[in-house]
Amino acid sequence: MKCPDFSEEKILWQKGCKYVVGLDEAGRGPLAGPVAAATVLVKRNAKVALQGINDSKKLSEKQRNHFYKILTNHKDIKWGTGIVSEKIIDKINILNATKLAMQKAIDDLGCKTDYLLIDGNFKIKSDISQKSIIRGDQKVISISAASIIAKVTRDRIMINYDKKYPQYNFKKHKGYPTEFHRQKIKEIGPCKIHRKSFSLS
Repeated sequence: MKCPDFSEEKILWQKGCKYVVGLDEAGRGPLAGPVAAATVLVKRNAKVALQGINDSKKLSEKQRNHFYKILTNHKDIKWGTGIVSEKIIDKINILNATKLAMQKAIDDLGCKTDYLLIDGNFKIKSDISQKSIIRGDQKVISISAASIIAKVTRDRIMINYDKKYPQYNFKKHKGYPTEFHRQKIKEIGPCKIHRKSFSLS
């Protein structure tokens, strides 16, 4: 299986774009909770620390937490996150909420950015040059790194929500539409963090 590499970043580095940032999200599909986005800027000399990194969906929870710790503590990696609540999702729809979370993540990065590499087939409002890459989290190192930070960030939010709403078992399914989750909604109805604009049945 081919792992993500620095091919896209190298092209941009050679063109003089020193600060290349990967951007991805987590939580577009769940029935409850926020959508999260993350930005990651990887400097060239951080390559060794990222061996084995991949799309967050292809990693176990243990592996994601392992890489999250590396990514968020490495001196040659900068990162930021953006969170948009289920209430805002209901107001502006999930695609626009995802874009907003990405814009927040860029702001949170707090450093110079020359170019954005975005997972998906859409672009966001930004003065920064950008490129959308379908399945970018499986191809581009910086996007893979962003996918991990976004996923772990959102998962931890949902684990905390599980303490407030234990009957839904959010710590296990993180709000995704599992058979158990849908059954619980049918039995006891939605709670405050369920997305009312989604089909909950």
